[in-house]
Amino acid sequence: MVQPFSQNGNSERSLKIVRAACPHDCPDTCAMLVTVEDGQAVRVAGDPDHPFTRGFLCTKVANYEQRTHSPDRVRTCLKREGKKGEGRFREISWDEALDEIASRFRELAESSEGAETIMPYSYCGTMGLVQSQSMDRRFFYRLGASQLDRTICASAGAAGYKATIGLTIGTDPERFHDAKLIIIWGSNTISSNVHLWPEILKAKSNGAHIICIDPRRTRTADQSDEHIAPLPGTDAALALGLMHVIFAEGLEDKDYLERYTTGAAELRSRAREYSPERVAAICGLEAETIKRMARLYATMKPSVIRINYGLQRHAGGGMAVRTISCLPAITGAWRDPSGGILLSTSGTFPLNYQALERSDLMPERTPRTLNMSQLGDALTSVDDPPVRALYVYNSNPAAVAPDQAKVIEGLERGDLFTVVHEQFMTDTADYADIVLPATTQLEHFDLHKAYGHLYLVINERAIAPLHEAKCNSEVFRLLAERMGFKEECFKDSDEEIARQAIASDHPALRGITLEALREHGWMRLNLPETFAPFAEGNFPTLSGKCELYSEMLEAQGLPAVPEFIPPNESKQSAPKVAHHYPLALISPAAHAFLNSSFANLPKQLRQELRPFVEINPVDAEARGIVDGDVVRAFNERGSCTLHAVVTTRAREGVVVSPSVWWNKLSPGRVNINQLTSQKLTDMGGGATFYDALVEIEKQEEGMRN
Repeated sequence: MVQPFSQNGNSERSLKIVRAACPHDCPDTCAMLVTVEDGQAVRVAGDPDHPFTRGFLCTKVANYEQRTHSPDRVRTCLKREGKKGEGRFREISWDEALDEIASRFRELAESSEGAETIMPYSYCGTMGLVQSQSMDRRFFYRLGASQLDRTICASAGAAGYKATIGLTIGTDPERFHDAKLIIIWGSNTISSNVHLWPEILKAKSNGAHIICIDPRRTRTADQSDEHIAPLPGTDAALALGLMHVIFAEGLEDKDYLERYTTGAAELRSRAREYSPERVAAICGLEAETIKRMARLYATMKPSVIRINYGLQRHAGGGMAVRTISCLPAITGAWRDPSGGILLSTSGTFPLNYQALERSDLMPERTPRTLNMSQLGDALTSVDDPPVRALYVYNSNPAAVAPDQAKVIEGLERGDLFTVVHEQFMTDTADYADIVLPATTQLEHFDLHKAYGHLYLVINERAIAPLHEAKCNSEVFRLLAERMGFKEECFKDSDEEIARQAIASDHPALRGITLEALREHGWMRLNLPETFAPFAEGNFPTLSGKCELYSEMLEAQGLPAVPEFIPPNESKQSAPKVAHHYPLALISPAAHAFLNSSFANLPKQLRQELRPFVEINPVDAEARGIVDGDVVRAFNERGSCTLHAVVTTRAREGVVVSPSVWWNKLSPGRVNINQLTSQKLTDMGGGATFYDALVEIEKQEEGMRN
């Protein structure tokens, strides 16, 4: 709903305040208020009335109007004139661009190889239900294009969690303040989930103990009572070590295990294999640390774990999340509304995804699926049939996809027809044949669910699209028309799509309508005020119980009972590789960036300064590196240039390079994803960004800065 902004005096200025939602890939999905003056967005602020986000915006989204009105926006449709990657284009009209895209797609669809030669590529440039997963899915389903397995962020953890809990349902974030022990596991909450932090601080003021588990000493670790830094990729072993102590000392909740779980005996047997001493050797910790943490977790109640997606970006990532997710059932932490575990709230939203996406539009033979985390291979190795057209939106794969050299090799193919729908000339846009100007969040309508709270949030269009920009849904409507698709669903307006998304008889959506959302700006799911989803079992699994033993995983050839799966690349699992590349690399989100979003804006660039790598003083001294040196990080996949920050924030043997920098704004026009791998996780087909061994060497003295 658009609210008037009162004015005194006789000013003729037109002022209004419009309700909006932050669109970016963050759990918090902030409710926002946009001040519009004479058709221009002049201020973006948080909505102080939202119960969870409370009017505060993070450093990334504060001043969002500057992103919308940036002089660097793509203004018109563009057609490539130079070589791919050069970034030389000429302006063309929308009609010319759409006609060429439709013509090329039609030609490929009617060829002997068929529409599977066309590959869509998108992720979470916007998280909106309308602009991210409605008209686009309908279009590519109807076309019969290759399907995209969207795995690059969260699929491994989601698979592991669902194998245990059933759906991504967990502790209500608004109840964290009543917990007595909070374990923040693989989450830099202050940088990437900041609106949960006040709940944690309130708990701390009430006497709660806060433990942060992270290989790096983050901002969140600084503010916690305790920081535990295991080696990357060893979290499952740590969780099994905690179980060992809990079972050995009789600290488990036997009643909860008996009534509401399957496989407790098998898990107890597995945990016996993971003594604190063995786990200490795997994780690079002290055995006493593991024992003390286990006792705290089992005895301080209510206890809650905030687990996040960083720890699932390695070979055993799915099993790591699964193993940690077993802990609340062992101690009965689910009994209390402030106990349990939270990975994501997304499974709590019973939205009508079939109506949104219309998978029934697919041809009778289901098209193949390509994994977005293996884009390099998809563009260079897949030949049955080869990918001949790539349509990129809501993503910047040239910067964010793993094994970057292979991705760039694919994007450089002269026979690959590439379309990029973008707000800015990203690294990927430089390789496009056609670039289409995209709207920002202030220029289109959308509806958002959160994955870090329990509210739906509306996003009204605050201003008309700038220049010649069009939103995703409109572009796919126009392409569907040019392709001759006659289905009525391609005529649905954005508002109709939003209504379809919430059209459900599920009790959690009772009373939630588009009209009510427009009036209030946001609405909480229709859940009990004291939401304790598994206090009496009722897990959304086939057994109705927390599945400590998973027959589903067993059928997939995976361990039925939680087990530690080592990283692909570590000193313990790959000693020959480690001989040449002895340092474990992780590349978490930079504080001022969100993936590669915001990584081209002046404010955020000033905050991050330059691409850097944190290295422990012991590792730095062994290589003759001092703080500020220009260094080369490298492995068998590639290399990149970074500035060294010598600090104990990185534990010995681990280096940390916050990301994701644009290639074109990085030394040598490459970023840290030169070093990451296309190998997939154990379950969910996820990316293994944090499973890479590297070496670092000092560059010549003349390059020191």
